[in-house]
Amino acid sequence: MYCKPSHVLPAIVHPTKCCVNHNCCNYVVPHIHPTHTTTVNHHMYQHQHYYPQTQSVVNEASHQHFNCGPQWPPFR
Repeated sequence: MYCKPSHVLPAIVHPTKCCVNHNCCNYVVPHIHPTHTTTVNHHMYQHQHYYPQTQSVVNEASHQHFNCGPQWPPFR
Protein backbone atom coordinates (compact mmCIF):
# COMPACT_ATOMS: atom_id res chain seq x y z
CA MET A 1 0.00 0.00 0.00
CA TYR A 2 1.34 3.34 -0.99
CA CYS A 3 0.66 6.52 1.09
CA LYS A 4 1.02 9.95 -0.37
CA PRO A 5 3.15 12.43 1.56
CA SER A 6 1.29 14.27 4.31
CA HIS A 7 -0.04 17.71 3.60
CA VAL A 8 1.04 20.38 6.08
CA LEU A 9 -1.89 22.61 6.95
CA PRO A 10 -1.61 26.18 8.25
CA ALA A 11 -0.87 26.42 11.95
CA ILE A 12 -3.67 27.19 14.38
CA VAL A 13 -2.52 29.81 16.88
CA HIS A 14 -4.38 29.77 20.19
CA PRO A 15 -4.59 32.72 22.61
CA THR A 16 -1.58 33.08 24.88
CA LYS A 17 -1.97 31.40 28.23
CA CYS A 18 -0.80 33.79 30.97
CA CYS A 19 0.76 32.38 34.12
CA VAL A 20 1.54 34.44 37.22
CA ASN A 21 3.98 33.48 39.94
CA HIS A 22 3.42 35.01 43.40
CA ASN A 23 6.24 35.36 45.90
CA CYS A 24 5.20 35.94 49.52
CA CYS A 25 7.21 37.29 52.44
CA ASN A 26 5.72 36.93 55.93
CA TYR A 27 6.27 39.55 58.61
CA VAL A 28 5.30 39.12 62.26
CA VAL A 29 3.90 42.22 63.98
CA PRO A 30 3.07 41.70 67.68
CA HIS A 31 -0.19 43.30 68.87
CA ILE A 32 -0.95 43.60 72.59
CA HIS A 33 -4.66 43.62 73.57
CA PRO A 34 -5.10 44.11 77.34
CA THR A 35 -8.38 42.83 78.83
CA HIS A 36 -10.35 44.06 81.85
CA THR A 37 -13.40 42.13 83.10
CA THR A 38 -16.26 43.84 84.96
CA THR A 39 -18.97 41.81 86.68
CA VAL A 40 -22.44 43.40 86.43
CA ASN A 41 -25.27 42.06 88.60
CA HIS A 42 -28.68 42.67 87.02
CA HIS A 43 -31.88 42.90 89.06
CA MET A 44 -35.06 42.47 87.03
CA TYR A 45 -38.43 43.77 88.23
CA GLN A 46 -41.32 42.53 86.11
CA HIS A 47 -44.28 44.90 86.20
CA GLN A 48 -47.39 43.19 84.90
CA HIS A 49 -50.07 45.47 83.42
CA TYR A 50 -53.53 44.23 82.47
CA TYR A 51 -55.87 45.94 80.02
CA PRO A 52 -59.34 44.41 80.02
CA GLN A 53 -61.10 45.32 76.79
CA THR A 54 -64.69 45.44 75.64
CA GLN A 55 -65.89 45.72 72.06
CA SER A 56 -68.75 47.48 70.31
CA VAL A 57 -69.87 48.02 66.71
CA VAL A 58 -70.86 51.33 65.12
CA ASN A 59 -72.65 51.59 61.76
CA GLU A 60 -72.38 54.95 60.03
CA ALA A 61 -74.44 56.32 57.14
CA SER A 62 -73.71 59.48 55.16
CA HIS A 63 -76.08 61.66 53.11
CA GLN A 64 -75.30 64.44 50.64
CA HIS A 65 -77.77 67.08 49.52
CA PHE A 66 -77.09 69.29 46.47
CA ASN A 67 -78.89 72.54 45.62
CA CYS A 68 -79.16 72.47 41.84
CA GLY A 69 -81.11 75.71 41.26
CA PRO A 70 -84.80 76.58 40.76
CA GLN A 71 -85.53 74.51 37.61
CA TRP A 72 -85.88 70.79 37.15
CA PRO A 73 -84.93 69.41 34.69
CA PRO A 74 -82.45 72.12 33.75
CA PHE A 75 -83.26 73.86 30.47
CA ARG A 76 -80.90 75.64 28.16
